[in-house]
Amino acid sequence: MSENVKINRGLKGIYFERSGVSHIDGAKGELLYRGYSINDLARKSTFEEVCYLLIHGELPTASELATFDAALKEGRTLPNAVFDIIAACKDGHPMDVLRTAVSALAALDPDSQETGEDAFLRNGLRLTAQVPMIIAAHEAIRNGRDPVPADPDLSHAANWLWMLKGQKPSDGAARLADVDFILHAEHGANASAFAARVTVGTEANLHGAIVTALSTLAGPAHGGAAEDVMKMVHEIGKPENAAAYVKAKRAAKEAVTGFGHRVYRAEDPRARHMREGVRMLGEEMGAPEWYEILQGVVEAMKPYARHGLNVNVDFYSGVIYQLHGIPMDLYVPIFAIGRMPGWIVQCLEQQRGNILIRPLTLYNGPEQRAYLAMDER
Repeated sequence: MSENVKINRGLKGIYFERSGVSHIDGAKGELLYRGYSINDLARKSTFEEVCYLLIHGELPTASELATFDAALKEGRTLPNAVFDIIAACKDGHPMDVLRTAVSALAALDPDSQETGEDAFLRNGLRLTAQVPMIIAAHEAIRNGRDPVPADPDLSHAANWLWMLKGQKPSDGAARLADVDFILHAEHGANASAFAARVTVGTEANLHGAIVTALSTLAGPAHGGAAEDVMKMVHEIGKPENAAAYVKAKRAAKEAVTGFGHRVYRAEDPRARHMREGVRMLGEEMGAPEWYEILQGVVEAMKPYARHGLNVNVDFYSGVIYQLHGIPMDLYVPIFAIGRMPGWIVQCLEQQRGNILIRPLTLYNGPEQRAYLAMDER
């Protein structure tokens, strides 16, 4: 009960481990995956290539990528029992259904109980393929439709849109989904990644760690920003209303959703890659006004940039999903699709130098006291 112990609430500013995966410079607004700028990866790479990079540490050769992609596509299967479980809880929130289905996979797949590095790699790759299948199947089942089978000829992102909507996406729409997944793939010791590492620290299996990560991502303080942005856009309604909306929010000392980030003081480097995508997809879908509303908010928020209130990646993500006609309660599950490789590599890193993560809390309750019998209370 020392008065001299420094408390870092939320572990803010605490380094608990070393990691060779992602580097974030919040002051400069930089993000690197394995030493590669997110700007280069978003412009030149694919989600499959980024998955390989994150998990294996290097960009793949053509043959390595082909082998990796084939294994990812081979994982696009679900046991019939999982479809039955999805149907049984179809009225639940998609994040609850996703978490339940992944937990069920742990019970249905004997390989899930293996905790060696090879098993983590196998199970991680399979789960990366299965998570979008679960989300798409749930969306179909809760709307009275049969799930759309995976298409082995499509990329990870294009296949996701195909399974969700039942129609092949345009090249532009598929590429934008691909970039969205790349930008969300990894982000250091965020809440869900840290929670997954805590689970692996107990020598639990990968499925258990991913269930933990999904449970943590479901909290609105972590994964809910894209949904909140879309609610804001609907509230604003028209581009010409954006300035008044921001002025009213700031006058009331209320946050403007999509601005500011726990680790970035400059603009989130991921945001710029979604901005142009929103504009182009809005034009393709015949709804340019969503982009215009967002830019109206950005313009109105410029005076507050010096306080670290810069646009973040989730500011644009929600509108992309809206343009595809995707329900708002699927926004966080989509985040999970992109974040799968980041969770997997964080779990692998934890496993390689494993130690039980067991921080301390400083007791500030009553001093020791005598127990009172029931008739004396």
